[in-house]
Amino acid sequence: MKVQNINDMERFFQVIESCEGRVELVTGEGDRLNLKSKLCQYISLANIFSNAERIPELEIVAHEPADIEKLLAFMVNG
Repeated sequence: MKVQNINDMERFFQVIESCEGRVELVTGEGDRLNLKSKLCQYISLANIFSNAERIPELEIVAHEPADIEKLLAFMVNG
């Protein structure tokens, strides 16, 4: 799924942390990075978040249906 217009990065990571299953960021090269890993959060997303207050679009893969619902609710409600 594509996640767009992330205005609140802290809330975004709170939603990721609350997910039961694996949640991955798909890079432009097709690599999948585990977003539940703090190391991946800091290292792989540092460049994106340091250069913008708002993230225009990320491709996220969630493996559990309940986690997909949480991410969709975040996108709708912010």
